[in-house]
Amino acid sequence: MSRFAVPLALAFLCLSCSRAPRPRVEFVLGTLCSVTLFERGGAADYDAVFARLQEIEDSMAFTPGGAGGLSELDLVNLNAGIGPVAVGAGLLEVLEEARRYAELSGGAFDPTVGPLVALWGIGGENPRVPAGEEIQAALALVDWRDLVIDRAAGTAFLRRRGQALDLGAIAKGYAADQAAAVLRRGRLRRALVDLGGNIFALGERPGRESWRIGVQDPLEERGNYLGVLRVKDKSVVTSGVYERYFEEGGRRYHHILSTRDGYPVQNGLLSVTIVAGRSIDADALSTACFALGPERGLALVESLPDTEAVFVGADRGLTLSSGAAGLFTLAGGDYRIISTSSISNTR
Repeated sequence: MSRFAVPLALAFLCLSCSRAPRPRVEFVLGTLCSVTLFERGGAADYDAVFARLQEIEDSMAFTPGGAGGLSELDLVNLNAGIGPVAVGAGLLEVLEEARRYAELSGGAFDPTVGPLVALWGIGGENPRVPAGEEIQAALALVDWRDLVIDRAAGTAFLRRRGQALDLGAIAKGYAADQAAAVLRRGRLRRALVDLGGNIFALGERPGRESWRIGVQDPLEERGNYLGVLRVKDKSVVTSGVYERYFEEGGRRYHHILSTRDGYPVQNGLLSVTIVAGRSIDADALSTACFALGPERGLALVESLPDTEAVFVGADRGLTLSSGAAGLFTLAGGDYRIISTSSISNTR
C-alpha cells in the first residue's frame, strides 16, 4: 500500500477561490496535488514546486518493485534489524519530527506502525479484518523507541527485524511545508497548496483578508462543510474516519489504527482538524489528537504554540481549542459547539 494513499474525501473545500487563477494539478505523493499561485506566479514557479514534491515522493514513498525503484524509506524498512541506512536530510528531518510527536503523544502517534498498516491493508485493494493473533504479532513490532537516528552519520535504523516505518501521517505535511518554502524563495506572497487535503494557505488573500477554508462534514459527501476556518499563512489538516475505510459484516473500519490494541481507534470522534504554522505539525497532530481523544488531544494542543484544533464528535458536538473560537464559524446544520478550552497555549 502506498504511504500516500488517495483520500476518499478531501478534508477541505477552499471557499476563497471563486476568482482565483486556474490551479495546476498533478498526481504526486500518491494523490492529486493542486497548487494555485496568485498575482505574479508563473510556469517556472509551478515547475519548481512540483519538482520538489517529486523529490520527496522518490525519497519517502513505499514503492517496492515499482517503476521508480526503492525509496530511502523502503531501504530503511528492508534493513530493519540488520544495519543503519544512509538517508537524505529530508527524510532525517521527517523521522526526527515523527519521533518527537511519538514521544509527545505517549506513542499514540507512532511512525513504526507499518506492520499494522500493512496487515489491515486499508486504502489498498484487499483490506481485511485480521485475526487477533495476527494483530498482536504486528503490534509487538510497533515501538517508536526502536527508531535510531544518527544525525552526524546521516543514517536511520530500526532495531528489530520485521519492523517498518509508515510516514503517511506526517510526510505530506513536510511536503506542504517544502512547497511553501519553494514559493517563498521565489518571493511569491500568496498561494494555496492542497496536497490531497493537506492545505497550506500561504500569506493572505488580496486585500489583507484571511483565507476561508471549509472543514469537511465527515458524515456527508465531499464538498459539504460543517464550518469555516479563517487563516493567514497557516496550514490546515484533518484526520477523520471518512478518509479511508472499508466495511465488513455491517461495520466500518477506518485507517487510524490504535497503537494500544491494534484496531481502528474508537473514541467517539469523527475527525480532528489542526491549524498550525507548519504543516508537518498539523499533519502529525491531526492523527495524534484523533488517537488520543478529545480530552488528552486538547491538552496536547494547548501545550504547543501556534496550534489550534477542532474536534468533531459522533454526536455532532464540536470541541474547540482556546484560540480556535476566533478562527472557526459554524456553517449551520445539526452541528453545535459544546465546549471551548479555557486554557491558553503560549504564543
